[in-house]
Amino acid sequence: MDHMMPFVYNFPAFSILMTLMAGMVTPFVRNHGKVAQKINFAVIVVVGAMNAVLLGTLLSHDGGTSYTYMMGHFPAPWGNELRAGPLEALMATLFCLVMALSILGGLTDIYNDVRPRKLYLYFLMQNLLLSSLLALIYTNDLFTAYVFIEINTIAACAIVMIKDSGETIVATIRYLIMSLLGSGLFLFGVCILYNMTGELLFSSIQEVLVPLFKTGQYAIPLTVVMGLMILGVAIKSAVYPFHSWLPGAHGSSTTSSSAILSGLVLKGYLILLIKMVYRMFTPEMLSTLHVNDVILIFGIAGMMIGSLKALKERHIKRMIAYSSVAQIGYVFMGIGLGSDIGILAACYHILAHAFTKPMLFCAAGNLVNHAGHNYQIKALKGTALKSPLAGIAFTVGSLSMIGIPLFAGFIPKLFFSTGAIESDWFRLTVVLIALAISTVLNALYYIPVCINIWTPKQRKGEHAHGAHDAHEDAHGHGAEADDDDEEELALHEEPHEKPRTSVSFVVSMVLLIACNFALGICYQPLTDILSAGISLLG
Repeated sequence: MDHMMPFVYNFPAFSILMTLMAGMVTPFVRNHGKVAQKINFAVIVVVGAMNAVLLGTLLSHDGGTSYTYMMGHFPAPWGNELRAGPLEALMATLFCLVMALSILGGLTDIYNDVRPRKLYLYFLMQNLLLSSLLALIYTNDLFTAYVFIEINTIAACAIVMIKDSGETIVATIRYLIMSLLGSGLFLFGVCILYNMTGELLFSSIQEVLVPLFKTGQYAIPLTVVMGLMILGVAIKSAVYPFHSWLPGAHGSSTTSSSAILSGLVLKGYLILLIKMVYRMFTPEMLSTLHVNDVILIFGIAGMMIGSLKALKERHIKRMIAYSSVAQIGYVFMGIGLGSDIGILAACYHILAHAFTKPMLFCAAGNLVNHAGHNYQIKALKGTALKSPLAGIAFTVGSLSMIGIPLFAGFIPKLFFSTGAIESDWFRLTVVLIALAISTVLNALYYIPVCINIWTPKQRKGEHAHGAHDAHEDAHGHGAEADDDDEEELALHEEPHEKPRTSVSFVVSMVLLIACNFALGICYQPLTDILSAGISLLG
């Protein structure tokens, strides 16, 4: 490490340590949940500002620059090392922004869903979660990556379980089992790789692997290692068919937890995977061993199955969760294209999804409160008229997920198409067909919900038989199923008092909507930063 390096180069290490320290300090205010929240929010703001300053410093050099940072006085393989470039600094900055807005957007639900004596634990886990995400973004060695994967798992399970209901306990146990399976497979891959190379740093591993790969003698062990590590990341990021834990975990947890799990936690593993592809295995190895073909297949399968599951879902938060399965499939498809533009599309989709899904979850949470805490999509009829900002936010998020121009989700689909065109004819055909089908499926489950929340609810006694029949025809449900729905809705009467829309929710939704349009319209600066960051990864 250069002792004359700029002071700002310490910021990644400071960010990780600061969030860990905040987690250690929080138990001292266990009886003051609001103080714990303020500590958490202050740390997020400070860490976000530090990473924004670092990003500006790295971009001040022509074409951007990157550097490595040795933690402590011990070099690899025993010491830990961080690496920062434009890609990492941008992701860290925007992740802090998304986490802050996700907490603000669901703050009312946090205080309603979490028992007062457990509030400090919730914000403690948020600190640890942010620390693990920053470590996954900045790490340059496999040991650090594995340690913070485990911290991430524990913290993520905790923010699901803290709602403390039977449903969340079951969802957390399922989440934990699947997550530990993914961690175990990843660790097996790390052990075999260390046995082959004697190294833990990404760059050092690559220096050993490239000559071994060229001899052709280690094709099978290399394929096994790649398979184990990528499979572990795939399970933890909930790509199909390893998604079974996700709808329950995201659908049953408090609003902010759902937003952070979908918007950020899944993305941390994907960024780690992209770094492994470039800095450890190289795209050439993945292509020669046909690993990228497998990644592409998993991605496209996730896009289709996730959307089909969402199409059948009647629970609003579970529908959004299944949509996340489809969106993670997009990222895997981009990685599977095996080109820089495919990775660029994947990275931009990570950002678009990170800003869109928290907005959808927070808006849905607000609409649910106006429906008497009924999560059934049918019960949300007319709720956008009671909470217009939540309705607008949900509509904007829906249009973004569909991929309508001017919204964030359109840009990555444009780059996915470009990447497919620059690839071989097979990938071109498969990717373009998958994009078309997936876009149609996205529209089929998001647009009806948007229409439903903006449609005035009929008063009691005005239930028209024509509308009843139309509902049967549209959804294919018989009279018996519809009667069950009516009975279920009757159990959830509308609140006598209109739920209060907090200032924090308004701030969160306005900023998330603005960011969504910014990502969809002013995308060139971000793509330039991502391109510079990707070029420096190799």
